[in-house]
Amino acid sequence: MAWIELSLDTTAEAVDWVCTLLAEAESIENLSITNYQPQAAPASWMFRLCFYVPHDRRSRTRVDAIAELLAPLHRTGLTTELETAVVETKSLTASQNSPIHRIGQRFVVLATDAYQSSSDEILLRLKPSLAFGSGLHPATILSLRLLERRVAPGMKALDLGCGSGILSVAIAKLGAQVLALDNDAIAVQATQATIQDNQVEAQVTVQCGSLGNGSSLGHWMSNTLTQEVATIQASNLDLIAANILGRIHITLAADYRKALRREGLLITAGFNTDQESEVVAALQAVGFEALEYERSEDWVAIAWSSRHSQ
Repeated sequence: MAWIELSLDTTAEAVDWVCTLLAEAESIENLSITNYQPQAAPASWMFRLCFYVPHDRRSRTRVDAIAELLAPLHRTGLTTELETAVVETKSLTASQNSPIHRIGQRFVVLATDAYQSSSDEILLRLKPSLAFGSGLHPATILSLRLLERRVAPGMKALDLGCGSGILSVAIAKLGAQVLALDNDAIAVQATQATIQDNQVEAQVTVQCGSLGNGSSLGHWMSNTLTQEVATIQASNLDLIAANILGRIHITLAADYRKALRREGLLITAGFNTDQESEVVAALQAVGFEALEYERSEDWVAIAWSSRHSQ
């Protein structure tokens, strides 16, 4: 059987957006995401995506639909134009062809089991998917850098908007107990699978729900939810990690404060410099003090202390 091989290059920011859009397409198989080495990366491209659809009487319809889905990202300079080729066999599977990412001092993110780690490395196994792409959006990378420095064994933590589950795994492997929440059923399933792949089930509880006012905010990609979202009561937490949209941080500022203990830590990410001042103002207004910033191009992550009273 022949296949249509489709490929394109993306920026670091766009790789997961591409995969989210591709999740709407039909008959896509063998997604692979390759990280360019710095010396080999053409222009500003960070990742190359490759995937396949069957070469049959519906091929042109499928390819045209995929090209239309991705056209806005290409027009805004976030991806190259979609390339197509007819091939007799598919290349390596995603897990075989996936790169190894080193983040911070100790984290190693990979999809394959064929890796010999050193004693001080912390492995985070994450399979690329159409739902969450590489799992390595710049906001996720910034969050991991802050978590590496801030999480201590024995902490009681919340991963709000857990998505692929990578932050929950990182927090657990640093020695904490984690409640992972998301209002998206696909995210809940993805996190459960990632938790199992990393064998941290004893440390992570995954639920569909949100904190405080978050249960009424709707899905992050729209204002609608396909099911009612439970409001999860959490208190006396040592840490909240929230890699979500800026507007949600602003809405949940007081809820974060209520859920954390007196000297708890909050790590916020998922917003860029356009929303930074509003997010900072909202969190400072309820008594948070900024401890540390991480930045990558326009993306920002901030570690906060709740020790100061209003």
